[in-house]
Amino acid sequence: MTGYADDLALAHRLADAADAVSTARFRALDLRVDAKPDLTPVSDADTAVEREIRALLATHRPGDGLLGEEYGEQPAPGPDGRRWVVDPIDGTKNFIRGVPVWATLIALLEGDRPVAGLVSAPALGRRWWAALGEGAYAGRDLASGTPIRVSGVTGLTDASFCYSSLTGWEETGRLEAVLQIMRDAWRSRAYGDFYGYMLLAEGALDVMVEPELSLWDIAALVPIVTEAGGTFTDLAGRPAPGDAASGEISAIATNGPLHADILDRLGRATAR
Repeated sequence: MTGYADDLALAHRLADAADAVSTARFRALDLRVDAKPDLTPVSDADTAVEREIRALLATHRPGDGLLGEEYGEQPAPGPDGRRWVVDPIDGTKNFIRGVPVWATLIALLEGDRPVAGLVSAPALGRRWWAALGEGAYAGRDLASGTPIRVSGVTGLTDASFCYSSLTGWEETGRLEAVLQIMRDAWRSRAYGDFYGYMLLAEGALDVMVEPELSLWDIAALVPIVTEAGGTFTDLAGRPAPGDAASGEISAIATNGPLHADILDRLGRATAR
């Protein structure tokens, strides 16, 4: 194995363990759901998945750092700057309502740069993964993966536009810009969370945007989109995840040819 192959193989092992935990709790009658300080929901599946991943990384990558949505950063990044970033269940609101569109997101960063990522959506029976310079793939598991590629659409009037929700864009003062994109696009849908980005990487849609994210929401998605041939920046045009240290993370992901137009429309909009 060369490059990040060992890391991707480990990411699949982590995903196998995560899937076993999350699928056992999906639609469970005794699922426990609490509210975090920011009032977003967290289920016992979220915390159990992250604990399982943390235990495996402590065994197989004890020198690497780790950041998880539910338990924070511990320990600090290792001397070479490597750290894993984990969202145990992306799409918790879907999960707790029995909607099968949710996934475990696993990323490896070197410094601030995501170099490998895996998204596992067991209720959909599908995974997506990529590593820097090694292409992007999708399938049920590592052995069955096939290469994926973004679309070749060049104009917004032919493009399928995806977004997370409109309320976040309203809060940034960019709602009218998003609505105009929706009017000009061939089609618009709000698939939300990880799924829009994965459909983009597969060429099933052409643009995915979100105004406000955390590092664990985005880190695993970046290598998959970019290795599939797409472009991924923040609203300021910086390569994703942008200025993660500031905590202000946003996303514009496109197939490439559409990026300048979308970035111009959203980046020039005046925030409140």
